[in-house]
Amino acid sequence: MVVHELSEEQVNKVFRALADATRRDIVRRTLHAEVSITDLASSYDMSFAAVQKHVAALEAAGLVRKIARGRERIVRGQPDTIRHAQELLTSLEDIWRQRISRLDDFLADEAP
Repeated sequence: MVVHELSEEQVNKVFRALADATRRDIVRRTLHAEVSITDLASSYDMSFAAVQKHVAALEAAGLVRKIARGRERIVRGQPDTIRHAQELLTSLEDIWRQRISRLDDFLADEAP
């Protein structure tokens, strides 16, 4: 069972984006509530511009969405993208579990 609702390129973007701890934290925070980029920037020991770059990478990967509200930019997590990535990981886990099960069966048949 392989679930592919993201293109190979999109999957690569998602996992590259999630490889960074700050980006994972931004995703976690924005899945719970909408957060302005200004509020995000005040939470990290980096420049506003650096936080904007992190948000841009997450947006390119489809993990967050930026919404203009007046002069503010609000960031909202995109749970569907996380769900698709989780489904992909689950399908890979299933493949490995099947392989281990076949190996277990083989070893059980070979045992005296």
